Parts: sequence; structure tokens; C-alpha cells
Amino acid sequence: MLSYFILFASSFLAATVLPFYSEVILFSMLRQGEPAWLLLLLATSGNTLGSVVNFYLGWYLLKFKDKKWFYFKDSQIKRSQIWFQKYGVWSLLFAWLPLGGDVLTLIAGIMRVNLWLFILLVGLGKFFRYVVVMYVANVF
Repeated sequence: MLSYFILFASSFLAATVLPFYSEVILFSMLRQGEPAWLLLLLATSGNTLGSVVNFYLGWYLLKFKDKKWFYFKDSQIKRSQIWFQKYGVWSLLFAWLPLGGDVLTLIAGIMRVNLWLFILLVGLGKFFRYVVVMYVANVF
């Protein structure tokens, strides 16, 4: 039971701005014969939930937009939000990437992406990432 919690926690931490890797833990648990479907569910949900934390950090950053020191003007933010909602939201499918993926989830919060769309796109990308890890571990 503790190993399942460790997998969930490592997946969660790996999705935040903290440097952490959950694939190694997942791989070793798969090689030990743990049920693949349960590990896939735990890793995907933990990693997606960690991305939601980044999303809300980005969302919270906009609370400072009226401060004198805040770099962007309100008109720039609104224009960027419209563009990101129209075109950039699909980039969330790549939130699983080791470099830049965490930044995408932070930007999505700043851009006020719909939370349910965010969870769907980010979750799908992360799900398929862990499926690849399972394939490499010869589970499928």
C-alpha cells in the first residue's frame, strides 16, 4: 500500500515545478508485477493533479496584474488569453514533456483556460506518456 502512495506522490511532485521523476518508480513497480491498470490510474491521476496545482499558481499570478511592478498590461493579457483559448489550448496535450510541460500548465492558468478542458487535455497527454513507459517495461 505504501508503494502505491509513493507512486502517486512522485507522480504528483513530478508535475509541479519541483524536479522529480515518477517514471522510474512506475517502471520498477511494473517489473515487480504490480497491476498495470492500477499503476496507470495512480500515476496519471497524481501527475494530472500536480498539473492542476501549477494551473492554479498561474491563475493566482493574475491577482498581481494591478500592481505597478507587474510587467504586462491588462490589454496584453486579454489579447493573449483570447489567442491561447483559440489556438494554444491544444498545446496542453504536450504537458507531459520533461522540458516545458510544467510551464505550459502554468501558462494555462494565467490564460484562464477552462479547468475541465485543461484536465481533459493534460490528463490525456499524461495517460499516453505512462502507457509508453508501460510498453517499454514490456507490460503490453
